[in-house]
Amino acid sequence: MVSRRSFLKTMALTSAGLAVGAGEMLNAKSYRQVLGSNKKVNIAFVGIGHRGEQVIQDFAKTEMINVVALCDVDLGARHTQKALGMFPKAKQFKDFRQMFDKAGKEFDAVVICTPDHSHFPISMLAIANNKHVYVEKPMARTFHEAELMMQAARKHPNIVTQVGNQGHSEANYFQFKTWVEAGIIKDVTAVTAHMNNSRRWHKWDTNIYKLPEQEAIPNGLDWMTWLSAVPYHEYNKKYHHGEWRCWYDFGMGALGDWGAHILDTVHEFLELGLPYEVTMLKENGHNDYFFPYSSTILFRFPQRKGMPPVDITWYDGLDNLPPIPAGYGVSGLDPNIPPTNQGDTPQSKLNPGKIIYTKDLTFKGGTHGSTLSIIPEERAKAMASSLPEIPKSPSNHFENFLLACNGVEKTRSPFEIHGTLSQVFSLGVIAQRMNTQLFFDPRTKQITNNEFANAMLAGMPPRKEWEEFYKL
Repeated sequence: MVSRRSFLKTMALTSAGLAVGAGEMLNAKSYRQVLGSNKKVNIAFVGIGHRGEQVIQDFAKTEMINVVALCDVDLGARHTQKALGMFPKAKQFKDFRQMFDKAGKEFDAVVICTPDHSHFPISMLAIANNKHVYVEKPMARTFHEAELMMQAARKHPNIVTQVGNQGHSEANYFQFKTWVEAGIIKDVTAVTAHMNNSRRWHKWDTNIYKLPEQEAIPNGLDWMTWLSAVPYHEYNKKYHHGEWRCWYDFGMGALGDWGAHILDTVHEFLELGLPYEVTMLKENGHNDYFFPYSSTILFRFPQRKGMPPVDITWYDGLDNLPPIPAGYGVSGLDPNIPPTNQGDTPQSKLNPGKIIYTKDLTFKGGTHGSTLSIIPEERAKAMASSLPEIPKSPSNHFENFLLACNGVEKTRSPFEIHGTLSQVFSLGVIAQRMNTQLFFDPRTKQITNNEFANAMLAGMPPRKEWEEFYKL
């Protein structure tokens, strides 16, 4: 028997489809207009300061959420107060495990904006509790963690997952997809990816021989929960407030931070998968603890589905600009790049982006949602009339996730798509840390020429109370 409620729901969705015209996709705006507040997603946020606060505001703008819980290990700190003030009725927690225990029945989805090293346990607990998951990039810090997250998502096909690389719902995504399908982008042989802005660790002493000295833990900070599964470290301010990204033990450096915004569409639509070789070509400032001042990393991908092999060369560091082809022109900065707690992305000699080389064409691209252009300009003008029309996105990245939670859309950057790219970055970080060349077997998912590097695919064993997250 069809209940009155389910009948009305069906009719509302049908009406929404008619409202946008026959054959058109139901978009976020029409969905809100028809269903209103009755279909809001009950949601919990973990990590509500700095970038977390910005993500909360982006979700709030959709008018499609009901905030049930807010969780942060540093609830009393200044950087969490704005988010707390936005939703005074939301339940507050310091430990995400207590949030699931005490309020888990009240929310359907979790948004995770914590440091890289804690993405994994929160995501795994959410999936085990049948909660939809939105997690900031990089998806996971280690190769093995990304593998387990993809496996968990496959075991729970009704769970919606989304990684926070917003460009997957902006113009670059739809342009790249359309140009590949139309044969404009084909026979790619090489990609240059570059991020040459200043990073926090660029002024640190690379003669470091031990971790920072112990400092007093700030009042109200739950340091043990902040550490998550990582082996115990004494508190030091150089780990907190975004500083964690500098350290191998907690972050993914420039590659994990920006790679997802620069290489996401290249990786997905060229179906690159995993590389067979990752080689450090240049490294300045190598040490055992934090990321180098600059890195040039070569990722080599095999031939697949009739497409030629592809070499991706990654450049980061102030003194490490990549070679620029003739006709490149001015390096623009995408105005849609969100600010971070490190400050706005500054204009520089070469702004973050990519250069894509094919057998016949060269493309210049930026980061996040920036579209590609054909270079030199004369070639672009000659091809302008033959380029296909690019469809507009029916929803931004946050709307896409919420619509997927309600069964209206599919997420564009789920774990099964982004997870392999996250693993590519993990391999790059291992090569950085060891300053060496790695040979990798994509079939067995093992590093074949270095036993120590192969052990690093899993990282250090988790602390005792956190082992359970690797068994969910």
